[in-house]
Amino acid sequence: MRSWSFALALAAAVPIPHAHAACDDVLPLARPAGPARAVTAEDLIELRDIGQPDASIVLPESPLAVSPDGRSVAFVINRADVASNGYCRALVVLDLVPGAAPRAIDVGGELITATGVRRGVLERGGFPELIVPAWSPDGEWVAYLRRDNGVTRVWRARRSGGEAVPVSRPDADAESFAWSEDGTRLLYATRPGYAEQRQAIAREGQSGWSYDARFVPNWGMRPQETGPVPPAFFAAELATGTITPASEAEQARLRTTDARYTDRSTGAVSNSGWRAGTALSGPSPLSPLQLWTASPDGARRNCEAATCRGSITGLWWSPDGRAVWFLRREGWANGEMGLYRLARDGAAPRRVLATQDMLQGCAPAGAKLLCLRENATTPRRLASIDPDTGRSTLLFDPNPEFANIRLGSVTRLKWKNALGLEAWGDLVLPPGHVPGTKLPMVVVQYHSDGFLRGGTGDDYPIHLFAARGYAVLSFERPAMAASLDASIRTYDEANAANSRNWADRRNLLSALETGVREAIAIGAADPARIGITGLSDGATTTRFALINSDLFAAAAISTCCMDPHTVMTYGGTAWADSLRSEGYPPATRSDPDFWRPFSTAVNAERMHVPLLMQLADSEALLALESFTALREHGQPVDVYVFPDEYHYKWQPVHRRAVYLRSVDWFDYWLRGLRSRDPARAPDLERWDRLRAQAGVRR
Repeated sequence: MRSWSFALALAAAVPIPHAHAACDDVLPLARPAGPARAVTAEDLIELRDIGQPDASIVLPESPLAVSPDGRSVAFVINRADVASNGYCRALVVLDLVPGAAPRAIDVGGELITATGVRRGVLERGGFPELIVPAWSPDGEWVAYLRRDNGVTRVWRARRSGGEAVPVSRPDADAESFAWSEDGTRLLYATRPGYAEQRQAIAREGQSGWSYDARFVPNWGMRPQETGPVPPAFFAAELATGTITPASEAEQARLRTTDARYTDRSTGAVSNSGWRAGTALSGPSPLSPLQLWTASPDGARRNCEAATCRGSITGLWWSPDGRAVWFLRREGWANGEMGLYRLARDGAAPRRVLATQDMLQGCAPAGAKLLCLRENATTPRRLASIDPDTGRSTLLFDPNPEFANIRLGSVTRLKWKNALGLEAWGDLVLPPGHVPGTKLPMVVVQYHSDGFLRGGTGDDYPIHLFAARGYAVLSFERPAMAASLDASIRTYDEANAANSRNWADRRNLLSALETGVREAIAIGAADPARIGITGLSDGATTTRFALINSDLFAAAAISTCCMDPHTVMTYGGTAWADSLRSEGYPPATRSDPDFWRPFSTAVNAERMHVPLLMQLADSEALLALESFTALREHGQPVDVYVFPDEYHYKWQPVHRRAVYLRSVDWFDYWLRGLRSRDPARAPDLERWDRLRAQAGVRR
């Protein structure tokens, strides 16, 4: 799956506890002069982003807003700043004429992170929310969401710059917004029910909280807000500043995050009333999407061509309404992208562009498509693509500094696993690598789309590892094992099929082992010095590999773990009930045969591979059963906990610490190298003790 695992329900953010960054360079100043240099952690962390930074996540909307006259595009740039542990943010307008320079029409605000409802409670994931600006009907103003002092509000800024003001009230987070048809009002939605719940929880605490499904103990020993709660809709009169409830017609113009993030299908309507969309091609929720068109009178026709079925990520009508442009993932394990033109008369679709580059966030601008484009060695750029010819023109490079940074070579390896499912990975080798030289190798998971940063969750810096002399296998997760079962009709059935006898874990391990052996076979990787990393599903794959494979000599994970007692206790009753529905045993029933292939704690006696855990404080309790068991058996395990963090680490200073400690960890265990950073001395002393302790055991 390439979309986020839970339905987002509210735009919210963690308040930045530090001074704002000096954001003079939120737009690039100039390409720096001088010779090429090695990449640093800061280069990767402080990339300027348009849209969501993880290219593997399908954008529910384009972050690019084209002006009503089609001559300009607006977007938000976000850049982390390690020095201040904050973010630089700007609302940017770029005129679509040759040589135009982008201009920031508003600068400031805090990082807005997405939250979502999972198992009935509000979850804070730490991942950046997608912010989509909106132009006023007359094209003179741009509205967007900006967060200050812990509150997200709707702002509007003049197209020419120089005037930006908040519009919505400061007493509640604005979630979504739209202009009224005549442009005199800004409409927005909030979720006051969450604030009301927080007040009710505080009152309930005066007499003690009932421990129930609202509790997720590893997030904190207090009830969480439950949801989703219904939105409330308001309209702000721009001439007077008056805010009143929105009318029913105005509410219809607003699309809340409930709809934005839960619909797999996509659709478009031409100026003449023709429609196009996608629908599941079969009864399984895992079925590929199929493209259809419909005339204004409602007559609908499915496109039966093979290229009209699959992972279709976007579609748009041409300006004359005679053709549909659509973008799809295709090729080996969907590792490529194709742009197609489908004539309205039903002729076979014509592919106009085929590439391994990642294209996303596309938006039509006249006869062209504006797209965000990136690849393994090129950070995201804004490009204009001609849907008739496939010709691509660079419009804006947010990170020109990378032209002066040396990056390693990238080769795509392709293979099939034991189930016959296609898989692939990008093999990254250091700059100047001599063919035939066997290197220590680190596996980074679990998607390998677009510019290679640090894998899913961005904790394990691929190009930084390569610059330090490692081969890196950036591993793309294959399709789920459940995708082979044609009888599946619901996601619950798919989850149960994946869990049965750890079917999907075995599916992943087979793909992973085959990919590692491919890298070894071509002479790039030293089989005695293979490391593995992961966050979330990637961390689970890592732990399963350490139990069921002997390929790996060191490991680092960012989330942990699922063990017999932890998973049914610290995850809360809602998660426990969900797992039991998938076949997991209850905490009160000893079932070693069930847990033996999967649990770190159950296998602690024989898990000798050095294991580093760098965990968010909101998830650290889940690791304690595994850590305790490993520690009691004298295994080399080291754990670090980062404060005020979530599933994805949002604080730049923490991301830098995770980056650098990960590289030093693998240097120590795979290469026998000791960091020269004085700040690493306490870590090295602890690792020395772990090594000596493990040596005594053996």
